[in-house]
Amino acid sequence: MAIWLKRGKDAEAKAEADRQVRATVETILGDIEKRGDDAVRDLSRKFDSWDRPDFRLSQSEIQACMDQLSEQDLTDIAFAQTQVRNFAEKQKATMTDLEVETLPGVILGHKHVPVASVGCYVPGGKYPLLASAHMSVLTAKVAGCGRVITCAPPFHGKAAPAIVAAQAMAGADEIYVLGGIQAIGAMAIGTQSIKPVDMLVGPGNAFVAEAKRQLYGRVGIDLFAGPTETLIIADDTVDGEICATDLLGQAEHGPTTPAILLTNSEKLARDTMAEVERLLTILPTGDVARKSWTDFGEVIVCDSYDEMLEQADRIASEHVQVMTDRDMWFRDNLTNYGALFLGPRTNVAFGDKVIGTNHTLPTMKAARYTGGLWVGKFMKTCTWQTVTTDAASAMIGEYGSRLSMLEGFVGHAEQANVRVRRYGGRNIPYGTGATPRVEAAE
Repeated sequence: MAIWLKRGKDAEAKAEADRQVRATVETILGDIEKRGDDAVRDLSRKFDSWDRPDFRLSQSEIQACMDQLSEQDLTDIAFAQTQVRNFAEKQKATMTDLEVETLPGVILGHKHVPVASVGCYVPGGKYPLLASAHMSVLTAKVAGCGRVITCAPPFHGKAAPAIVAAQAMAGADEIYVLGGIQAIGAMAIGTQSIKPVDMLVGPGNAFVAEAKRQLYGRVGIDLFAGPTETLIIADDTVDGEICATDLLGQAEHGPTTPAILLTNSEKLARDTMAEVERLLTILPTGDVARKSWTDFGEVIVCDSYDEMLEQADRIASEHVQVMTDRDMWFRDNLTNYGALFLGPRTNVAFGDKVIGTNHTLPTMKAARYTGGLWVGKFMKTCTWQTVTTDAASAMIGEYGSRLSMLEGFVGHAEQANVRVRRYGGRNIPYGTGATPRVEAAE
C-alpha cells in the first residue's frame, strides 16, 4: 500500500486559482476581439511594460539579435535544432499516404495535409526558453506548414536575442515580440496588423494555457497545457542526490510545478528529501524551486514495482524519469505519460533542450488520452474515396439506400438510388429504399 511522506496542495486551492484565471482571460480575449491592435498594445504596456510602433521584428533587428550571440551560442542552437529536425523528419517518414481497393471498384485512401498557418508561442518572460522555438517552429516547418509565426515576450525590456536567433534559425516567417494573453489572442483572433492563424502551439503560464483553451475550436491547438510536471520512479539502484537534483531541475520552472518521487525504498525517499533541502540552499533558482516543492512536491513510497507502475499511470505525468533495475519493464508497461526518460544517464533536461524529442507534452493527466507535440500534430489526415465501376456504384448504392431509409434519411437514400438507377439499371420508386437482390438475400 502506497504511503505519502509528503503531499502537495489540495485540489480545492488549485480549483479556485483556475477560476480566477478563467475570468481574467475571458475578459481580455473579449477586449482583443473588439479593439484589435489597440487592445494588444494596452495589454502589452500593462503586463510587460513594452510598446513599439510594430511588434513584428524587421530583418535588420533579427540580425542584430543574432549578432549579440557568440559563435558557440549559435553552434549550440544549431546542434539542438539538428537533433529536433532529424527526429521530426524520421517521424514524418512513418506517416505514409494510403490508397487501397477495399472492394472491386471501390478505392479508399488518405493524405496527410499540413496545416496552412501556425502561431507558435515561445515563453520568455522569466527565462528565455529558446528551446520552445525548436520544438514548435522547426517541427511545423518539417511538417510543411506554409506560414509559421512566433510570439515571445520581451526579456528585461527588449527582445531576447537567443529566442530571436532560435526562431529565425528554425525558419519562422514572422517574429513578434509580444507575450501573454495578448500574444495568444492576436495570433488566434487576428488584429489590424497580425493575420490570424489556423493553429496555436507552444507552452506558457496559466494565462497562456487558459487563453488557448478558450480559443480552441476557433483555432486548433497542440495541447491543454498546465505547469510543467515531473515524476521520478526510482529504486535503491540510485541515490538521493541524483533524485533530488532531477526533481529540483524541473521545480525551478515555476512556483506551481509538481515534482514527485515514486519509490519502493523508504531510505531513498528520506535521503532524497534531505538532499532537496540541502540543494535548495545552494541552487540559484532555489526561491522558485522551494515554493514549487513546498506546495506541489510529493514523495510516495510503494510496496512493489507493480504498485509503482499503478501509481505512475494514475499520476499520468508529463515527464517520467525511470531509474531502476528494470527500466525497460516500465517502458513496456507504462501507458500514461508524456515522455519517458530511461536510466540515470538521461534526464528530463536532455529532452527539454537538446536530445531531439519534442518537449511540448501533455500535463494535468492529459497523458491518459494524448501524446505530445510532434510533426503529425501539424498535419491533417484527410480521407478520399472513388468508385470506378458501374457495378460497384450500384452495389454500394443498394446498401446505402436501405441503411439511409433505416435512419429515416430519405434524401440520403435518394443519393444512393439515383446511382442504382443509372449504373445498375434498377427501377427504384422515388422516396423508397432499394429492395435486396435475390443473390444478396441468398
